[in-house]
Amino acid sequence: MNILITGAGKGIGLELVKLFAQESGNNIIAVSRNTAAIHHWLGHERGNTLPFAGIFPFTFDLLAGDLQQLEEFTALHTNRLDVVINNAGFLLNKPWYDISREDFDRVFHTNVRAVLETTQALFPLLGEGSHILNISSMGGVQGSVKFPGLSVYSASKAAVAVLTECLALEMKESGIAVNALALGAVQTEMLSEAFPGYQAPLTAAQMASFIAQFARTGHRFFNGKVIPVALSTP
Repeated sequence: MNILITGAGKGIGLELVKLFAQESGNNIIAVSRNTAAIHHWLGHERGNTLPFAGIFPFTFDLLAGDLQQLEEFTALHTNRLDVVINNAGFLLNKPWYDISREDFDRVFHTNVRAVLETTQALFPLLGEGSHILNISSMGGVQGSVKFPGLSVYSASKAAVAVLTECLALEMKESGIAVNALALGAVQTEMLSEAFPGYQAPLTAAQMASFIAQFARTGHRFFNGKVIPVALSTP
């Protein structure tokens, strides 16, 4: 399989790279603003002769980069993408009355605009049977429990959910499936920075295992769906 993952430099994204790398024959485009952790892990695992076909880290800022460069880099390594996981995100924990225009723009650009622009840039490499998987949040699910400080973050993830439904409709004739997973709390560096001391019920590796399996097979059963993945009831 040919797989592209954004936000691949840490947390769930890095764990996804590790999981897909264990399957011989996979080619993985690992996109992140900082790919140091990917290169470090690669150097260690190559010494252990891990049987991966190809991992191609790409240092790229979804907020400021030229998306044509992303498409060109990807096209150098594959002429088709089977899976795109839009995993990059930014978690802002701040009271609504303190949120600045810069805060708002950064959250929505990272969490929503980048999903659309990445998909637009990679569309020429997608085709019948491809699966786009967007990572949303339980905070963006209408009727779920909400938390103080997460107003703009939750709103951005709700936008991802609706964008997913719309993209699935518009890509249906091309045979491309688009789904979203609304994740509950996962113990990542991003979560720890936003909520110091909080202990989530799932590790990044545990959640990545589910995401990887869904990315491989979920499009056989779902399209245009936003699926909650949480240990608690909304």
